[in-house]
Amino acid sequence: MKLSALQIFWLMFTFETGNMILITISPTFQVAKQDAWICYCLAGMLGIMIVYVSSKAALLYPGKTLVEYSQLIFGKWFGLLIVAVYLIQWFSVIGDILREFADFTITILLPTTPLWILVLTMLLTLIYVTYSGGIEGIGRCSEVFGPIVFLSVLIMLFLSVSIFNYHNFLPIFSDTGLLPIMKGTLTPLSFLGESVMMLMLLSFMDHPQKGLKSAVLGIAVASGLVSSVVIGVLLILGPEIASKLRHPAFDTVSYVTVMDFIQNLEILAVLVWILSIFIKLSLYFFLANYGTAQLFHIKNWRKMLWFTVPVFFGISVIFPTPTFSLLYLNKYWINFALPVNMVGIPLLLWLVGSLRKKFQAHS
Repeated sequence: MKLSALQIFWLMFTFETGNMILITISPTFQVAKQDAWICYCLAGMLGIMIVYVSSKAALLYPGKTLVEYSQLIFGKWFGLLIVAVYLIQWFSVIGDILREFADFTITILLPTTPLWILVLTMLLTLIYVTYSGGIEGIGRCSEVFGPIVFLSVLIMLFLSVSIFNYHNFLPIFSDTGLLPIMKGTLTPLSFLGESVMMLMLLSFMDHPQKGLKSAVLGIAVASGLVSSVVIGVLLILGPEIASKLRHPAFDTVSYVTVMDFIQNLEILAVLVWILSIFIKLSLYFFLANYGTAQLFHIKNWRKMLWFTVPVFFGISVIFPTPTFSLLYLNKYWINFALPVNMVGIPLLLWLVGSLRKKFQAHS
């Protein structure tokens, strides 16, 4: 199972774009109002720093996964604790996104379909792509889906220009100030920070050194495109309406009409989200199974599917939403996962790992 530099780029771009557009825009507008676009620009710069640090830490031990080199850097028990922290993130994210996928699909497309059928259908798709292709199969899917997502978002932005109200930009900064902008930055940053999975992904590359540039570029393009979508939402809906809608980017697309001929572009928005969410779920699904198998020294990681799939199904069906999703986002994701999983641990791995390498070189 090997990934190319191009696949790393499309993986980073695709798995970030759809979920950020769907979930992060409304909470950011609630805090930062018309300055929400500034939050996304700041989050993009900080997200690039996170993926850079994560990639540099992984490059210290090329060919080894986070499960392996965390124990080499910190010793067996502290290394296993770090792995456990990430496994909690990977397992909980899969359950939460599966539920979000099912709820969104029921609301927009299939209102009479039972939730568990949608969850099970997506899980069966994940099992197929992961079992048959592994990480390489997911990478190849991203090479197909990534350009579709990119072009679809560009088309929607281009067709929206005619209904932009540029007065919605004003006033800049004076109505909000620095603190709300910094607070609003946390939500998109926590999603861009998921690029921390480069701690695992670089071990599956033939030429890991090329992964750093590709990952940084993927996050940069994703954050730039999502920032453009946020500006589009602001100029069409305004900050007040955008902050009250659950999925403002999706609602914005319904306003687009060109010569009374090109309209009802919601299907493009749905396509962008489903393709992006599939890549994101596939990545987390693979990492959760592969990482758990390595942790318990199971040589055939595919055997883990028998144990993990019922867990993912249970989490997504049992826990209520949007209450659970809101608590998950505010209490765990932003307050714990962002500072610990996405910033603290990668930085610690890079610094301590670099020092160990230097001491070993001199000894």
